[in-house]
Amino acid sequence: MPHLAQQLAAWAVALEPSPQDLAVADHALRDTVAVSLAARDHPMAGLSASLPEAAHWSAVGHVLDFDDLHLPSTAHISVVCVPAVLAAGGGAREYLAAAGVMARLGMALGWQHYTSGWHATCTTGAPAAAVGAGLALGLDAEGLARAISLALPAAGGVQRAFGTDTKSLQVGFAADAGVRAARLAAAGAGADPTALDAWLPLMGGDRAHLDAEASDVFGPQAPAVPGGLATKIFPCCYAMQRPIGAVRELSAGTPIAAEDITRIVVRTPEAAVHPLIHARPRTGLEGKFSLEYAVAAALLDRHPGFGSYTDDQVLRPIAQRLVGLVETVTTPDGSGLLTGETAIEISLTDGTTHRSVLGLPPGSPELPATDAEFAAKLADCGKDVPGLLDGLDWPGAARLMRATFPAAGPATHRCEENA
Repeated sequence: MPHLAQQLAAWAVALEPSPQDLAVADHALRDTVAVSLAARDHPMAGLSASLPEAAHWSAVGHVLDFDDLHLPSTAHISVVCVPAVLAAGGGAREYLAAAGVMARLGMALGWQHYTSGWHATCTTGAPAAAVGAGLALGLDAEGLARAISLALPAAGGVQRAFGTDTKSLQVGFAADAGVRAARLAAAGAGADPTALDAWLPLMGGDRAHLDAEASDVFGPQAPAVPGGLATKIFPCCYAMQRPIGAVRELSAGTPIAAEDITRIVVRTPEAAVHPLIHARPRTGLEGKFSLEYAVAAALLDRHPGFGSYTDDQVLRPIAQRLVGLVETVTTPDGSGLLTGETAIEISLTDGTTHRSVLGLPPGSPELPATDAEFAAKLADCGKDVPGLLDGLDWPGAARLMRATFPAAGPATHRCEENA
């Protein structure tokens, strides 16, 4: 049996994307560039400007928490893989190989890795970015395996960073670690190809998942990204998408006046709200990881958008009142952010109670965003530059990102000759 790094590298080199795979890559490119453009005036755009390109672009692309998610691995795949591939001069095939490796590693790490407190986007992102950048640099399977091993020392990130600048920065560090590892491998740096096999159990993972389902995961008919990608409709943690959707369904007919609410009960599996660690948010970033604020924002703003997640909006008195009314009842079951269902009960001063139950939020792989919903998201993200994302291709995206987010990091991390 080949070492895991060799198995992943061989799969990446041999990948022949299907039309469906290429459609995923196109969607991911436009989504990632769009959410990055939406953050071009965010303080993170300045904070991360001293970093190399891949790190800078990933940090900016993730700071609004509006980028896509791979649910089986609980990892934000595209915000790592798209910037790494663009920085290295790659395109759709390189992205799909990187995304596929990231998804497969995340599936091998499993839910236990996430519940242990690791940020799977970073732990899986560094070796995946090495694959995407490595392919763009012309590495063969042996070189990709070395690049994966070279990226492992920097493959780390923690959930306690959620709600702070560190969350998006550590995503940027993962992307940069992969590009750096690929460039070192291309320069001839050596590494132990068995490192990934030793790293996986240290991080709580189990290769048996991939070996048992090899035909489904590595077979010629397997999609590049098993399980597909979830598109966010609201700019906040994916665990908040379903509660927001449930509140929106509940108040779809007659809007509920916030001042008439006396009690709010949310019933949900514990797994579905694992990353929502800020019960009493005081900042816009904390509000993106708060179940309580998810309910408040959905009630007050109907479609929570960028303006819902500023410090001032989170601290508005009516929002803080609603946050304080939320009672969360969890059941200790499930192994994912969409496990089970979310139920919302809202009691009013007139004695009535309104209830809503939701299993799948809009944008999930089983309930994908409609063309109209995705177009509306792109338009909202690029409202100051209408039409900029129309017909976007990979070379054009690289030029756009370099023009919009110039990086001041070391020139040795640049791969412009391949752009």
